[in-house]
Amino acid sequence: MDSYYKPQDLPRFEDIGKEAPDLAKKFFEYYQAVFSEGELTEREKSLIALAVAHTIQCPYCIDAYTQACLTKGSNLAEMTEAVHVATAIRGGASLIHGIQMRNVAEKLSL
Repeated sequence: MDSYYKPQDLPRFEDIGKEAPDLAKKFFEYYQAVFSEGELTEREKSLIALAVAHTIQCPYCIDAYTQACLTKGSNLAEMTEAVHVATAIRGGASLIHGIQMRNVAEKLSL
């Protein structure tokens, strides 16, 4: 079975701008600015992006930011910890919505 995700598509990311070059140019300029060194290092930003990529479950982003993290000097232990941080936040966000469920259930149970 063929997969929806094709790693060879990742280098083609910029092709998305062929029919809307002005919008693509603005997006890629913004994207480049976001990932440039600032208050956070490029390495730190790559770790954040890797964690977010796992949270949104984007295989293209996971590939891209795994490579970026390694290129910028992160090791597998740091990358794994970043993924665990994202997992804890995502899990906690799911659990806190359980309070909403409890509130509704308590209201309807009265």
